[in-house]
Amino acid sequence: MRISLIISTHERPDALAAVLDSVARQRAASDEIVVADDGSGEATREVIAGFTRRSAVPVRAVSQPHEGFRLTRLRNLAIAAATGDYLIFIDGDMLLHEGFVADHRRLARPGFFTQGVRVRADESLTARLIDDPRTPLDPWTPGLGLLRRAYLLRSRKLASAAHRLANRFIAIKGCNQAFWRTDLARVNGFNEDIEGWGPEDKELCARLGNAGVHRQTLLFGGIAVHLHHPPASRAALPANREVLDRTVRERRTWCERGLDAHTTCG
Repeated sequence: MRISLIISTHERPDALAAVLDSVARQRAASDEIVVADDGSGEATREVIAGFTRRSAVPVRAVSQPHEGFRLTRLRNLAIAAATGDYLIFIDGDMLLHEGFVADHRRLARPGFFTQGVRVRADESLTARLIDDPRTPLDPWTPGLGLLRRAYLLRSRKLASAAHRLANRFIAIKGCNQAFWRTDLARVNGFNEDIEGWGPEDKELCARLGNAGVHRQTLLFGGIAVHLHHPPASRAALPANREVLDRTVRERRTWCERGLDAHTTCG
């Protein structure tokens, strides 16, 4: 199984540099890294170029002009560029535990996609982590979200035991997810009718569920800390929710504007 780690970013080079540092320290690396950039400036391009030169793992870079919040299109571009069988998606502000990729690899099973978890860092802790991404973290570290500190606990046995039970209380979040490439191709990837913030992740997972691909949740593994950032505009959320509602109501498995616009593979 070849794994592609896909990282999406936009105009946050300091956070991206910290995340890439955590990627470089994975105990069991992915087979390739795809950095998908939404039209960022020179500083971000320099971070990506520098990491590409240093990385022991092959790095692919894809980009698009920044024309508003178009994460769905950006991720489809990344899927089209990726060569892995199994694709792990993270945001460019998700600092990864050293066992992150290994945990996802261990849980991967045909017929399932994997939903991971995250722990939020406040502004003060985020500044510390950007300054030194190797800052030790534990459930008692000041600056972590109070209710999710337990997500920093890592246990193979608990992760294996909780992968179905945790579906009941862990929400769908696109910042830490993994899919088989063939499953994404079956449903035509991310729905590009969704522009602006949310809920592109839930809509994709709804189509996968309608197509018979089940969900499992990686808890007590796949640990990632989400660096603080201001909230994105919710102006497009009502229209985007209508797309999700239609997918659920009509049990859609395919989106008309999706992955096939960027690739003929699958």
